[in-house]
Amino acid sequence: MFTVYTYLLYLALSFTVTVWVARTLQRNGRIFLIDAFHGNNPLADSVNHLLVVGFYLINLGWIVATLRTYLEIHTARALLELLSDKMGVVLIVLGIMHFFNLYLFSRIRRRALQRGPDAPFPVAPTGNIEAQD
Repeated sequence: MFTVYTYLLYLALSFTVTVWVARTLQRNGRIFLIDAFHGNNPLADSVNHLLVVGFYLINLGWIVATLRTYLEIHTARALLELLSDKMGVVLIVLGIMHFFNLYLFSRIRRRALQRGPDAPFPVAPTGNIEAQD
């Protein structure tokens, strides 16, 4: 029965930490992207949303894929040891994803700064986006 408890704790803790990191990245990344896209809020929000969706897919996929264990868990000690191993890996993966997102943001911003605020977009627009109030 300890195995089921371990799985439930692992899923609950991993999902909670993943959601917290994703929200933090989304909130702070938005400001960074708005600057990188020279105040183009719709583009910044769109890119930010796409990055967060990718972040969730990769991390939640990793969490679910690493759920299984072949160990028999009969004590609270074994439960905590397995849970700490699994959570440690999740936190390392989240940290790697965080630094990968920072790397992407810095590349996007560097490119935008090199082009300058008045430079045309690389692809000519095909239409206008209507502002929604």
